[in-house]
Amino acid sequence: MRSTKRSMGDAARRARAAARHRLAPAARTDDVAEIARSLVALHATDPATVFLSVAARSRTATHEAVEKALYDDRTLLRMLAMRRTMFVVPVELVPALQASCATPLAARQRRTYSRMIERGGIPDAQAWFGDVLEAAHRALLARGEATGAQLSADEPRLRTQVETAPGKSYSRPTGVTTWVLVTLGCEGRIVRGRPNGSWISSQYVWHPVETWLPGGIPDMPAGDARAELATRWLRAFGPAPVSDLKWWTGWTAGEVNKTLARLDVAEVGLDGGGTGVMLADDADDADDAEAAGGGRDAEPWAALLPALDPTPMGWQERGWFLGDHAPMLFDRNGNIGPTVWWDGRVVGGWAQRPDGEIVTRLLEDVGADARAAVDAEAARITAFLDGIRVTPRFRTPLERELSS
Repeated sequence: MRSTKRSMGDAARRARAAARHRLAPAARTDDVAEIARSLVALHATDPATVFLSVAARSRTATHEAVEKALYDDRTLLRMLAMRRTMFVVPVELVPALQASCATPLAARQRRTYSRMIERGGIPDAQAWFGDVLEAAHRALLARGEATGAQLSADEPRLRTQVETAPGKSYSRPTGVTTWVLVTLGCEGRIVRGRPNGSWISSQYVWHPVETWLPGGIPDMPAGDARAELATRWLRAFGPAPVSDLKWWTGWTAGEVNKTLARLDVAEVGLDGGGTGVMLADDADDADDAEAAGGGRDAEPWAALLPALDPTPMGWQERGWFLGDHAPMLFDRNGNIGPTVWWDGRVVGGWAQRPDGEIVTRLLEDVGADARAAVDAEAARITAFLDGIRVTPRFRTPLERELSS
């Protein structure tokens, strides 16, 4: 790793993110897959996040355009990856995510679910679970596509109910269907297709991976996969502390350090006395990093980002753009809610009322021009929703207050 005397202040980092995350109007595009590439991946724990993240960064893209990229063109794929979190990812990144995140996760899932099944009273649980996995996969191959309920009709063991904490008051019988499908998905053998219902639904039809990605997911050495993923994150989110990369990927400290040792990266001083890392070929911009965000004379911009948007969820240390607004905008588990942005900083939050109206609240005085720009963005997101009512899966104090 190179050391450098260069530094990048918070304002420059914000300008850089505005351009690279396609939040500044000049950087916006209607190419849905390109938006995902700009952010490495789109958070998809809440299905609506994918669509609203695209809406914030596009000019005229509709939810139909997002669905087309996902289910017709298949330039994007939904999968569990970093931190056991659901993402929508560009298909060319799937092999790297599979090898660096999903395959290790699959092994952990097998062990975890097998222990739970054994506690629930099924002997030789590891073998039993493995056999059910194979049977479910065969059933899906025979059908070509299926819901969990349809596969349960074909393989009766999928209807098995397991007490996850026998003898505890909080224990409830849990079906193994989801465990089986999640594990097969993590192993890269099946993929989630179009949901049953609207674009905000999370009940998916499953497909064998070969019918969705011809030839399946190519194998990739884990070290190479981690290097590719880290390179993409550094391009989109650097410079940032190494701890941010560790948090975002969910890798061990050893894996992060070995990965960075393979890359040509440079250290950059950050405001507050901290140190960040960035790709060395990006460091040449660090002396005047605002140029990467459109220059010092770029127009300020407003954006309404959804809950769990990949921009605020891309870093663990968020003070340089969040300020002291976290208590109103995060839930107790660290999930960010809908946020209002002005020129690279979080300045408020927003919500949708039961009648569909989008309401915003600024948590600081940013002036009349900012207020007008925020109102214009609210109107733009209202048009994108086109009557659909979205409630974030993780509720935050301000979102609850505004939506009531």
